[in-house]
Amino acid sequence: MKHYKAIIISALLFVSTGVFAEEHAAAALKHAEQAVTHGKAGHASVLVTHAESALEHAKKGEDVATGEAKTHLEAGIKSLEDSITQGKQDHAEIATKSAEEAVQHLKAANK
Repeated sequence: MKHYKAIIISALLFVSTGVFAEEHAAAALKHAEQAVTHGKAGHASVLVTHAESALEHAKKGEDVATGEAKTHLEAGIKSLEDSITQGKQDHAEIATKSAEEAVQHLKAANK
């Protein structure tokens, strides 16, 4: 009987971990899309704010993601970091391109 309880607990943890990763990947995508929108409007500082929020969520999702989702989250994180760096230098156009790359990776991670 203890063996079955351990299996059930393991399954529940696996499912909840997957949901946790999906929720953070979805939140990261939402903020990355907002970063792109503001970057296209030339609002580098607002782009940075959203890119930082996206990065925070992407990192939390990456911690528990597996397989292809993890690979895309890692690439999205790199693009977000680049976007933040460029945005802080007030290079809205370049920061936007990096944020757009992050959006593509985060969309793939959300599949």
